[in-house]
Amino acid sequence: MHITVAGLGVSGSSAARALAGLGARVTVVDGGDGDKQRAAAAELEEWAATGSASGTGDAGHRAGITVRLGDGDTLPEGTDLVVTSPGWKPTSPLFTAAAAAGVDVVGDVEIAWRLRGPGAAAWLGVTGTNGKTTTVRMLASILEAEGLHTMAVGNIGTPIIDVVLGQGKDGARPYDVLAVELSSYQLHWAPSLRAHSAAVLNLAPDHLDWHGSMQAYAADKGRIYEGNTVACVYNVADKATEELVRAADVEEGCRAIGFTLGTPGPSQLGVVEGLLVDRAFVENRQKQAQELAEVADIAPGSGTPAPHNIANALAAAALARAFGVRPAAVRDGLRAFHPDAHRIQHIADVDGVTYIDDSKATNTHAAEASLAAYEHIVWIAGGLAKGATFDELVQKSAARLRGVVLIGADRALIREALARHAPEVPVVDLDRTDTGAMSQAVREATRLAEPGDTVLLAPACASMDMFVNYNKRGDAFADAVRELTARDH
Repeated sequence: MHITVAGLGVSGSSAARALAGLGARVTVVDGGDGDKQRAAAAELEEWAATGSASGTGDAGHRAGITVRLGDGDTLPEGTDLVVTSPGWKPTSPLFTAAAAAGVDVVGDVEIAWRLRGPGAAAWLGVTGTNGKTTTVRMLASILEAEGLHTMAVGNIGTPIIDVVLGQGKDGARPYDVLAVELSSYQLHWAPSLRAHSAAVLNLAPDHLDWHGSMQAYAADKGRIYEGNTVACVYNVADKATEELVRAADVEEGCRAIGFTLGTPGPSQLGVVEGLLVDRAFVENRQKQAQELAEVADIAPGSGTPAPHNIANALAAAALARAFGVRPAAVRDGLRAFHPDAHRIQHIADVDGVTYIDDSKATNTHAAEASLAAYEHIVWIAGGLAKGATFDELVQKSAARLRGVVLIGADRALIREALARHAPEVPVVDLDRTDTGAMSQAVREATRLAEPGDTVLLAPACASMDMFVNYNKRGDAFADAVRELTARDH
């Protein structure tokens, strides 16, 4: 086959190698033509020409890889299939041309699903507007505690196509089950995916410029439930996730399993007196409840877990239990799990004030969950709003705010929402977008804070106006806090 791969990023390069290794003739197209793209193109073409050991296939079967830079719109002649990287919009001219030519467009996740061999590992899927990575990593930790050979893959950073094609090669132990993080982009391009069990953690407006509407965004998220065989896990507090379960076409016998921060009903997991309990995977759901872990077992040593991380743990536990994992493994896996940096990360306590880095809170839904975790907050917020509005966020969080420090290009949108809904809260508006603004922001937040307060970086915005990514933004916050501690000592 002649396969066109759209995009020269991580997933595109991975798909190109995998498909060429299976004998396809591959053309990679990318609209960019900068140093980064040229370096990636040279690496791919060298791999195809030399049969580098880093590849996934036998060099003798490779039909070659051609890379075309500076033109991502034109469909290469003779294309039989287009494999797209997740971020390419459905309205891209390349896909319009493919449709006109009767050529299917799929994603790398779809290719990975189609290429699974006999006895392939089951997939436990996780999606949602926020919390996907944390939940998938919690799930993998629980599965490992059960003694299963597993891996967290997909949107988390490890291309799933590499894992699927590498299973059992060179004498490696095949995976028993995969914990798969799936974005709405990936799900849009994966029409035949059928997971063992899957969860939608929450739904809030995001990526609407890509999907076109909230309805289309939700529908793509809901694809994760299609064809599930054992369990569709939903958020009791988010009715939209339950509606997606109701709309899904699943295998006979597949169950709807809810998770809640309250007392669980039958076929739910929830919290009772500081315990995570299961009323779904027990013999008598009407009368029995199985203790799984203590709330304190969730990332022990990092303080009281935020409510949304308790919800993430319950979702992970539900998927693991659907796969037959014992209660003790849920507890041990949660104890062994350590959150990634910049996700409700405790940086320091200085003069009775706690400093928390949640730079990963890049949208209003994530920031709302972060703000709900603390009682008295000096909030550092702002960046690129991506079309978001902030009135609802400010309304829900106003009572917790001791003060606000605003940074970034779209800070005026947050300032205006604060003026409307929290006019009594003091606001410091930093009229600068250089990276050094974070140090000043931390100093201003410290001035506003009182002992017992939390200075919280939860920007509710993307970072690219000031920083390369949210990681660099979080690092700048942590460095500024450490400057405080160094000055005090």
